[in-house]
Amino acid sequence: MRFLLPLLLICSALLCLLPGCEPKEDLLTTDASAKLEFSRDTVIFDTVFAQVGTVSKRLWVYNRNNRAVKVDQIRLSDTNPGTYSLIINGDERQAAAGLEIRGNDSLLILVKAKLGPSNLTNRPFLVTEQLLFTTNGNEQDVKLVAYGQNAYFHGPEERISRNTTWPKNRPHVIYGVVVVDAGVTLRIQPGTRIYSHAGAALVVRGTLLINENTTPTTELAPNDTATFVRFQSDRLEPFYAEIPGQWGGIQFDASSRNSVVNFTEIKNAAFGLVIANVRNQLPHPLVTVSNSIFRNISGANLSFNGNGNGAGIIGLSGDFNLTNCLFTNCGEYAILGIGGGAYTLNYCTVANYTPQFQRKTPSLFFTTEPASDEPLVSPITASISIRNSIVWGSIPEELGFENSDQYRSGINVRNSLLRTRDYAGASDAAGKPGLGNQTLSNILNESPRFKRTPETVNDRYDYRLDTLSPASNKAVYNSAIPRDLLFKTRSTTAPDLGAYERVNP
Repeated sequence: MRFLLPLLLICSALLCLLPGCEPKEDLLTTDASAKLEFSRDTVIFDTVFAQVGTVSKRLWVYNRNNRAVKVDQIRLSDTNPGTYSLIINGDERQAAAGLEIRGNDSLLILVKAKLGPSNLTNRPFLVTEQLLFTTNGNEQDVKLVAYGQNAYFHGPEERISRNTTWPKNRPHVIYGVVVVDAGVTLRIQPGTRIYSHAGAALVVRGTLLINENTTPTTELAPNDTATFVRFQSDRLEPFYAEIPGQWGGIQFDASSRNSVVNFTEIKNAAFGLVIANVRNQLPHPLVTVSNSIFRNISGANLSFNGNGNGAGIIGLSGDFNLTNCLFTNCGEYAILGIGGGAYTLNYCTVANYTPQFQRKTPSLFFTTEPASDEPLVSPITASISIRNSIVWGSIPEELGFENSDQYRSGINVRNSLLRTRDYAGASDAAGKPGLGNQTLSNILNESPRFKRTPETVNDRYDYRLDTLSPASNKAVYNSAIPRDLLFKTRSTTAPDLGAYERVNP
């Protein structure tokens, strides 16, 4: 014990000679060479609709020094006041002072943009700002850039009560539900862009006419902007480009009459077009669809009378005439017909590869089961005509005819390439139409050999036919449909099956 006190005295003396215990990364440096680094030199918001806020984008501010630095000031240059908002280190504020960043640590800033109207009424405009940092006498900045676009805004509970035309000079943005009243016509000009917010939908009780009289003068490019009307989500960041179910879709009520959807693309929706005539009122609403594309569709979060499925086309006791249409990446169905109805497909391509889904349902499914429990106004009947078309996808059975014995005489499927096991018989069986009968001239279970599919590439899919496709030159010419989806002339002697003609005659 007599040695304990001297030992403690020695240890105390040694501790007095050591530097402080504060970690090195907490020690503050005021050296002018201690600058900040940033995860990006420019934060870009690409195509922001005026008066609509953007998503937040992350900006990381790094201190690569071994010792801490004090950021004397973070502020906006206020070149365009009120355009950008910040969340700095978890706090919503437009400026900060005296923030310390430990050595080899970082600070997170979230940036959002909201643009006001611009004098450039119908053209894109640019709104820039600088986010300024002052540290140890150093002035540094990160550029904030937003490409803006003025738009027409519709909703959230807008009613169109007189005949109206949506012009193409600016984009249209739908918030909530927009209703076209019974007896009223909404026309949409060629080349119009419609962007829909989450949950948005267009409900048509009257008539919708999209490109109803449009006749191009030349063959169209796949990315044509002057002719096609395009419906999509208002989330324009690249991450959302191919995500389904971001908005509702277009619904036609029982009172709607004689709508036309031509040269139109509908993508990223819960459903494309739905006729809601659940009591089977007559006459059925009729929608004529031609030269149109349905892609990235899923209604997993919706419910139609207890059926939580989406589709490119949904008929709840409705009639659809479909010509030169493409359906792809529809997570539940490409076409779903419940409660009967009349469906005519001619020169259509169902290429329902679904890389984002584990789909178990056939691409085309029809049933005479009622669409709801409500009393029916008239008896249910069904007719399905599929000609000169391709029905293919990622599962072995892409056709479904429930209760088909009730409407067998109404099933007419011929001169088409089909992926089916249940209906491959040469003759009819109970509940199974024999689509393998040679007199029908169908091609069964042979790959159509599209140019680029999810089975061969990761993106830039192309559902035109390659040179060895068994669907080439197998269609029957129809003089009423002399051109394909891209307005390419079809062969008059041996056109191709599906929406795309491979070669000119």
